[in-house]
Amino acid sequence: MSLLDRIADCSEFTPDAYRPFVVDGKSLGRIRNEFATALAEFPDVFIVTSDAVTLSDKLTSPQTRTAAVAQVLEILKSKGMIPGWRGEPYPVSTGFYDPPLLTIERASSILFGTMAYGVNLNAYVRRDDGIHMWIARRSAQKPVAPGKLDHIVAGGQPTGLSVSENLIKECWEEAGIPAEIASQSTPVGTISYLTERAGGLRHSLFFNFDLELDDPFEPNNIDGEVDEFFLWHMDDVMDRMATTEDFKFDVPIGILDFAVRHGILSPDNPDYIAINEALRMGRAGPLSAR
Repeated sequence: MSLLDRIADCSEFTPDAYRPFVVDGKSLGRIRNEFATALAEFPDVFIVTSDAVTLSDKLTSPQTRTAAVAQVLEILKSKGMIPGWRGEPYPVSTGFYDPPLLTIERASSILFGTMAYGVNLNAYVRRDDGIHMWIARRSAQKPVAPGKLDHIVAGGQPTGLSVSENLIKECWEEAGIPAEIASQSTPVGTISYLTERAGGLRHSLFFNFDLELDDPFEPNNIDGEVDEFFLWHMDDVMDRMATTEDFKFDVPIGILDFAVRHGILSPDNPDYIAINEALRMGRAGPLSAR
């Protein structure tokens, strides 16, 4: 087990098991063959062939597409086919800055293999012995990765909020970080990946932020999604990632990006080049599967 194994967790993909999800002539996701069969039961909404799943061209606006797909998803939800229902609309578009062609329930994005966006915060403290990072343990009641270790703050990007607004909201809800402190976070880039997980395909892009906190600060969860927090020396964080599977599967790539940028992961580490190539050239993410 090594840090490269954590990157591999975000890069498993079997193209033959999926069909493109096409909306208005644009491929916006990938649907597992089994779920395509379920969608074939709704021919007024989904045109299912051996080559693709296409949203009906009779649905010509974002509003009509959203409404029609929502009806199908409600039926599939009642059959237990969409676990972890959130009640959160997620945009489906050709890119983050492009207008959505429709919106879908957040929990169904893995089933359609559409790109999901979110924010990650690397919150850290400098001490005489080096950098320490705040780590959260996800609530045991979370529908995804219950009890796993996570960033102090991480969350999906909903419609209706800017990235900065969403980060400030998540900082308060998940760690009790007030807006005047959260707004000091520094945007440091993005991390993306595409990988098979239970239920479908996770295709995600996260906006990464760094925030240096004062030593006396203590996070406090507000929304019930975190059970506890830890402030660990980065050596311990790196060791925990390399030797266990305690972290939610996609968290290590964000922390590894932090470790490279802050000189914590040294060129003397034999995996240094491979990790940098994976993070910078997309080998752990969607570029390898397009």
